[in-house]
Amino acid sequence: MIYLDHNATTPLAPAVIAAMLPVMSGVWANTSSQHGPGQEAKRRLAGARATVARLLGCKPAEVIFTSGATEANHLAVRGLLAGAPANRQRVLFGSVEHAGHLRLARALAAAGVQVDYLPVHPDGTLDLAAAQALIGPDVALVSLMAANNETGVLMPVADVAAWAHAAGAVMHVDATQFIGKQVFDFATCGADAVSLSAHKFQGPKGIGALLLRQGVPLLPQTLGSQERGRRGGTENLPGIVGLAAALEALGDITAQAKRIAALRDRLERGLQAALPDTHVWCQGAARLPGTSCLRFGQLSQEVVLQRLDRLQVAASSGAACSSGGSAPSHVLTAMGVSADEALATVRFSLGAGTTVEDVNYLLRELPPLLAPLLCGDLLSAP
Repeated sequence: MIYLDHNATTPLAPAVIAAMLPVMSGVWANTSSQHGPGQEAKRRLAGARATVARLLGCKPAEVIFTSGATEANHLAVRGLLAGAPANRQRVLFGSVEHAGHLRLARALAAAGVQVDYLPVHPDGTLDLAAAQALIGPDVALVSLMAANNETGVLMPVADVAAWAHAAGAVMHVDATQFIGKQVFDFATCGADAVSLSAHKFQGPKGIGALLLRQGVPLLPQTLGSQERGRRGGTENLPGIVGLAAALEALGDITAQAKRIAALRDRLERGLQAALPDTHVWCQGAARLPGTSCLRFGQLSQEVVLQRLDRLQVAASSGAACSSGGSAPSHVLTAMGVSADEALATVRFSLGAGTTVEDVNYLLRELPPLLAPLLCGDLLSAP
């Protein structure tokens, strides 16, 4: 199987498995216990926290371990909003955030919070003028993703953070897709809070973190003594150790990003040459190196994914990325894309294990399967 769905999840790096196994078998005590085994677990926790902080450019005290980015997002938005002054109760979300994050936005709106959305241009990039106009003195929080999970488009986090701070608001960034694929430094990124999830960069599922700038007020959403009282619950020590090991295993991120971007560009150019009806969304925008969101004419995504499955290639549909495939992708809809075109979209997301041989295989085998179907721009086919 050629795996081209790295934006959904990634395989565990061997170094991560090697780091986690001895913790699962030999350091299983509760880190809050005062006995010897508990104190050894506490030392391992402190060591992993220090590693995470060093590699992400923050202080150990600024790391709050969570069950993943979804929890980190909820903790950031609800916790920062609860800590905001009474005269600041408006929240701004990006209009193309992850579907789960937009569900939080709708839940806040249903509870009476004023929620507004930062629009994007047809190429998926943020509408900077509209964003700046929306950030006023009544805004408590701006929540914006660093990179889009479907199109790969990078968002101008530093600019938006500067506008938010100038207006007296705080800035939360969902860096789930960004960290591990691009160089990241919390100290200089401009955000007050940043969410991440280990399984997006070859770490384990079920562990993530919220990086919270020291001094920024946040009310905990899960009460308990752990994580300096900011997130209750016994720490997932094997997962935390795995997260730290995954960050250590990333190596030269810039070199890896350059390699993967070259493979993505080779794939896109090859498909467009072999199948002229191929359209790549946001191709001219600054994107994550491994993300390619495209359609083949208006062939339905089900047909394309069926052909890919025959070739033993794993990819995903644009709609499934956000809505389970039952409706057009909200990301493409926000870009003004028609329903038919959105439902014809598939996503290839390349990663550390992707090779030039993988790309060459796809370029050799996929066009002959799709070319006959593109006659007449079929919306479906057996």
